[in-house]
Amino acid sequence: DPLWSRGLGDVYKRQALGASAALGAFHPFAAHAQVDQVKVYFGFPAGSSGDTVARRVAEKWAGSAFSKNPGVVENKPGAGGRIALETLKAAPADGSVLAVAQVSALANYPHIYSKMNYTDKDFAPVSIAAIMHHGLAVGPMVPASVKNVKDFLAWAKANPKDASYGSPGAGSTPHFLGALLGINSGVDLRHVPYRGSIPGVTDVVGGQVAAMVTPHGDFIANYKAGKLRILATSGPKRSIYVPDVPTFAEQGFPELTTEEWFGFYAPAATPKPVIAAANAAINAALKEKSVIDSLAIVGLMPHGSTPEEQARWQKAEYDSWGPLIKKIGFCLLYTSPSPRDQRGS
Repeated sequence: DPLWSRGLGDVYKRQALGASAALGAFHPFAAHAQVDQVKVYFGFPAGSSGDTVARRVAEKWAGSAFSKNPGVVENKPGAGGRIALETLKAAPADGSVLAVAQVSALANYPHIYSKMNYTDKDFAPVSIAAIMHHGLAVGPMVPASVKNVKDFLAWAKANPKDASYGSPGAGSTPHFLGALLGINSGVDLRHVPYRGSIPGVTDVVGGQVAAMVTPHGDFIANYKAGKLRILATSGPKRSIYVPDVPTFAEQGFPELTTEEWFGFYAPAATPKPVIAAANAAINAALKEKSVIDSLAIVGLMPHGSTPEEQARWQKAEYDSWGPLIKKIGFCLLYTSPSPRDQRGS
């Protein structure tokens, strides 16, 4: 089945549901002491699409029932986002510290790494924040005659020494999409893990690596500038941000249809009234035009939720990815790497 059908489902019919439901689900906040300022950890470099989510949402918290001042983002790149979550696990459970993470860090990684310094029990879901599609892009290392996925696979097969693709981290959804593309087509594509999207995109544009699979919003600026070519996107339909780019499914690879999301998390022991206040502040921010416009620039669709919905979606992702990862054998091929095992900074 397409990855999309085993995870988020028909998200387009639910874009407005999560935010409205969350705003009405929790009140009053009588037991919550307003935080002076909230720190938000994000496990990838500044400038990436997820970083935009964290910053644009957190800056809207000033004067809310959750926080007196705007939130501040602290980037902790490395290990596919795990460093940020490991740091959050040990943080005070009083609302003063949250993290933004991609769902794969909690749904995929437990199936991959034999040893991790956290589990999903260490965190409390707060709210989904944004939906993303992934993309496959190539740079100047790949000839201009390569215009679609099948062209890229033919080129990769003919040029095995250069047939590589980057991803924002080992074990990430983009990593798996590239691996599945290679396995299903019988083409050996070497994976190059980075510490986030931006270092990898920089290397693609610079001709140091052939291709990259990552949230497609991280390609858009260079795509519009003609510095790289996006060959496919992973959504169930074409991206509204690059409508001229066909999906994987349109090109004969329906098994690569998937969507992923970024969500806010708190330490597990955070009191429910604090989670409620944070949830309301996040969902209110996601409805502001300036936030919606900022997310659009990096190819993200705002989507709030209740904590319960976020937990259900995360569990669905965990259940659906497990058998696939085991079947392909990633749980055997990849042990938990040091942050130094990944390129970029």
